Amino acid sequence: MEVPDALAPIVRIDEPLAPHTWFRLGGAARYLARPRTIEQLPALVRWAKQESMPIRILGGGSNVLVRDEGVDGLVIHLESPALSDVQIHGRRIDAGAAVPLTALISRAARAGLAGLEILTGIPGTVGGAVRGNAGGRQGVIGPLARRVVVVDSTAEIQAREHDELSFSYRSSNLDEPVILSVEFELDEEDPDSVVRRMRKIWIVKKERQPYGYQSCGCIFRNPTPEISAAYLIDQAGMQGVRIGGAEVSDRHPNFIVAHPGATSADVIQLIDHVRSEVTNRTGYQLEVQIPIW
Repeated sequence: MEVPDALAPIVRIDEPLAPHTWFRLGGAARYLARPRTIEQLPALVRWAKQESMPIRILGGGSNVLVRDEGVDGLVIHLESPALSDVQIHGRRIDAGAAVPLTALISRAARAGLAGLEILTGIPGTVGGAVRGNAGGRQGVIGPLARRVVVVDSTAEIQAREHDELSFSYRSSNLDEPVILSVEFELDEEDPDSVVRRMRKIWIVKKERQPYGYQSCGCIFRNPTPEISAAYLIDQAGMQGVRIGGAEVSDRHPNFIVAHPGATSADVIQLIDHVRSEVTNRTGYQLEVQIPIW
């Protein structure tokens, strides 16, 4: 399949994906696109639709595992400055989909806007965070979103207003191929107070999560609001269990870390083993949370 001339400068064939993910594992994308302008995104969606190619969106790569076989289709890597702008208008912040959450949270805090600091310590970018309703014990991002601009399945740029948006545990109704930007509405507060909350959350996250290792976000969904996947994995005696180069973190059992020589197959086999053991020993069936491409 030939790449259209207009898209050839931004599309690479058989491009390795491992360097673009936190796990640093997995094979290549048949096509990897790095759009430089907003206008190129509808063109990429139209091309994929014409060729019946699946589309996958790659942001910061913090919440995805790529199989060793790679991805057959089009991966769109959102990293362009055109998708990384942040604008503040009173209580509202308009952020491009490629903006790192850490950068957005810091900008909001400095502007004296509260709400996003609940996401401190959560990796990723704005687009992926809103699509997956990222969050933790302090809260989730979905209720803060007031408007989301997308490229829909017909390759048209559309706005999804607040009353069209629906969020649930680690999911949303945003099923369009590409999220371009998100507008948030926050509360005004003294910047020092917001920063103090950020620091407290960060201290707790840093102590409990395996920063510094090849890993990604939490592997499994929590079965209920009261019972965490980490608790069940610990109860099943899985903390520290290793298959090949993949190991259940001894700091937080809902994380898997990849040691040198690990493969995606090691991680997937360990995920299956943990699920099986948790079911056998606790009766709960864990659901995988991270996308596996």
